[in-house]
Amino acid sequence: MKISYQMVRQSEEIRTYITQADHSLSALGFTEHSFAHVTRCAEVAADILVQLGYDAHQQELARIAGFMHDIGNVVNRHDHAQTGAVMAFRILDKMGMEPADVAAVITAIGHHDDSTAFPVNPVAAALILADKTDVRRSRVRNKEHQSFDIHDRVNYAAERSDLSLDKDAGTITLTLTINTEFCAVMDYFEIFLERMLLCRRAAEHLSLQFKLVINGLALL
Repeated sequence: MKISYQMVRQSEEIRTYITQADHSLSALGFTEHSFAHVTRCAEVAADILVQLGYDAHQQELARIAGFMHDIGNVVNRHDHAQTGAVMAFRILDKMGMEPADVAAVITAIGHHDDSTAFPVNPVAAALILADKTDVRRSRVRNKEHQSFDIHDRVNYAAERSDLSLDKDAGTITLTLTINTEFCAVMDYFEIFLERMLLCRRAAEHLSLQFKLVINGLALL
């Protein structure tokens, strides 16, 4: 039996882990990592592969990896990619997913976190791009502007965020509109430079060039 994205989305076990993981991150002061984030990652990762002509099966694996990629946070933020990959292995194997598909999903999950990320396959590359470009005001939980940390400021300042792929030009571009009253452009680079370099590496794995445009200026 093929395990589908819809089956994964509807799994009460998986949904419980995502919910509890986000509760832990909220307590630690992190931005939103709940269903809005993981659903966006699932959809964007799959859409990248759609536009590049990967088959429907690879697209489905990207959706599953995107939806499950942060479940390891239920254990601890530290090493959550590796923990999440082990959890995903157990869950998907128990659901009856074929070993090759399990391997593709857990490889992508295990290689998505900043310090250990690497685009080892197309699903992993698409997940990195989807995850690292999810910058938006609605991810900020803190309602007190005076107590914003730099992560809050950067996400809250993002008034518009758009990831667009141009297959003919061979580019994938993150376009941001940042309100500099909340965050200087350099603040964005302080937090996200490593992530943007990961995006460049992931794009290269998919034979694309990653570009970053902030407030109309091409910075990468």
